[in-house]
Amino acid sequence: MQSTVLASSTPRRFPRLPMWQQILLAMILGLAVGHFVGEPAKMLAPLGDMFMSLIRMCVIPVVFVSLVCGITSLSDMATMRRMAWKSLVIYAVTMAVMAAIAMGLAMVFKVGAGFGLSLSTSHAPAAPTASIKDALIGAIPSNPFKAFAEGALLPTIVFAMFFALSINFAGEAAAPVRTFFESLASVVFKLIHIVLVFAPIGVFGLMAYVTADHGFTVLGHLGALVAVTYAALLIFMFVICSVLLMLFRINPLPFLRKMLPVQLFAYSCASSAATLPLNLENTQDRMGVDTRVASFVLPLGCTVNMAGLACYLGTVAIFASHAYGVQLSFGQLLTVMVMITLASIGAAGIPGAALVVMGLVLSSVGLPLEVIAVIAAVDRLLDMCTTAANVTGDAVTAVIVAKSEGVLDWEKYRGE
Repeated sequence: MQSTVLASSTPRRFPRLPMWQQILLAMILGLAVGHFVGEPAKMLAPLGDMFMSLIRMCVIPVVFVSLVCGITSLSDMATMRRMAWKSLVIYAVTMAVMAAIAMGLAMVFKVGAGFGLSLSTSHAPAAPTASIKDALIGAIPSNPFKAFAEGALLPTIVFAMFFALSINFAGEAAAPVRTFFESLASVVFKLIHIVLVFAPIGVFGLMAYVTADHGFTVLGHLGALVAVTYAALLIFMFVICSVLLMLFRINPLPFLRKMLPVQLFAYSCASSAATLPLNLENTQDRMGVDTRVASFVLPLGCTVNMAGLACYLGTVAIFASHAYGVQLSFGQLLTVMVMITLASIGAAGIPGAALVVMGLVLSSVGLPLEVIAVIAAVDRLLDMCTTAANVTGDAVTAVIVAKSEGVLDWEKYRGE
C-alpha cells in the first residue's frame, strides 16, 4: 500500500507538455523536416490525412449534438433570438470590415500590378461560379441522413435547429429526448478528447507535407499576395478582435493567450469545421463561455462567419484587377465588398472553399475567372491563415455574447 502511494506521488521525469506547446513543437519539427528533407517528406502526408479523417469523423456528431443541446437548453425563445441576432451582427460587421481592410491594403501595396495577365495567355479553365439561390436551396436538407453521410455542414445545422426547436415546443413530452442528447453530448466530447491526443502527430505530418510541397516562400507577385493577406489577417486576429473585446470591457490578453493552440491547429489543418471540436472545448473550459452560448454560437459561426475568407477574397479581387489592368470604380469596389460578404456566408468551412466562391466575387464585376488557376498555386498557404482568422472570429463572438448575456465565467476567463 505504501509503495503504491509513493509511486503515485512520484513526479514524472518528463512532465507532459500543454497541448499548445505540443502543437507548436510539431509545427516547427514539420517545417524543419519538410524544408531539409524536401520531396521525400511528402511521404509523411498520410499522418496528417489520417488525423484529419479522425477529426472529420467528429465534426457532424459534434455540430448536430452541440447545437441541439445548445438550443434545447434555451427554453426562453427570446434569449435564443437575442443571441442569434448578436452573433449574426458581429459576424456580418467583421466580414465587411475585413473585406474593406484587405482591399485597402492590396490597393496601397499595388498587389498584382505589372503581372500582365491577359485572356489571350491564360488558358486555364474557369472555375464554376457559386449561386446564392442554389446555396439557399441547398441549405434545406431534403434528406437529413444524406446530409449527415455527405458531411454537409449547413444542411446539418438547419436540421439541428428545427429538430431542437421541436423538442422545445414539445415540452415535457420531449424530456427523455432532451436527456438523451445531454448524455450523448458527454460521450461526443469524450470522443473529441481521445482524438485530440493525436493532434501533434497529425500537425507534424501536415506541416512537413505543405513545406515540402510549397517551400517557405512564394516568389514574385504571388509572394506579395500572400504577404499582404497575412498582414490583414494578423491585423484582424490581434488588433480588430482586441478592439472588439475592449469595446465590451473585456481584457483581450487572456483571450489572445488562450486562443493560440486553436489558431495553431486551425492553421495546420486549414478547416474551420475540423477545428470546431477544439474551439468548443477551449472556449468552454479555458475561456469560461457558458455551454449554452458556445454550443449555439460556434457551430453557427463555423458556417456563417468567414471573416478570414472575406479578407482572402478582398486581396484576390484587387490582385486580379491589377493583374489584368482593370480599373475598378468605387461602385464596383462596393459591389465586390457586398459579394464577398454574401459569398463568405455561404462558403463551407473546408480547405479549398475559397476557390469555389471566388468565381462569384470576380464575375460580379466582370473580372476574368482564369486568374483562379494562378491563385490556386498558393491557395493552401492563404487558406491556412484564413482558417485561423475564421475560428478566432467565432471564439471572440462567443465571448462577447456570453458577456452580454451575463454568463461568462470571469474566473475561468482570467485564470491560467
